[in-house]
Amino acid sequence: MHKQALRQQIRQIKRQFSPQQLEELSLPVLDRLRPLLCNAAVVMAYYSLPDEVCTRQLLDELVDDGKMVLLPKVLDDETMELHRYQSSADLLEGAFHIMEPVGAPFTDYDQIVVALIPGVAFDAEGHRLGRGKGYYDRFLQSLPSVKKIGVCFDFQKVESVPAEAHDVVVDIVV
Repeated sequence: MHKQALRQQIRQIKRQFSPQQLEELSLPVLDRLRPLLCNAAVVMAYYSLPDEVCTRQLLDELVDDGKMVLLPKVLDDETMELHRYQSSADLLEGAFHIMEPVGAPFTDYDQIVVALIPGVAFDAEGHRLGRGKGYYDRFLQSLPSVKKIGVCFDFQKVESVPAEAHDVVVDIVV
């Protein structure tokens, strides 16, 4: 299946669920994710869109546990950078209606232990289908030693994701 067809298929499945149902479907995913973050002092994450596994409560839990949480901020058509997240009060709506952190950019990538990566679909080999702009694939090239965790609903786990040479593979899919 081609990337665009797979995106459309997953989009149609997501439309079958209300926002509240998607939040409920997020709970077991977060339960599987929490143990993987116990020993990570610095976590790159994402502030979820309404159709993604809801990370909002998890982000606040991580901050409350004393972890440094970093979220992406889109700069232009090709580039994103990381900024520290401390609470939802630190966020402003940015590109693509994504809530993004304000403040100084975080550039000490060697401190990052784990990166939580959203996606449209994942396969068992860790191939990821994003929304099609390539932001994460470009950015993750600068984090070769960071453990990359794909975060998705169970219905987003598919047999095969079409992959290209530039696509970054995640280490585990939760």
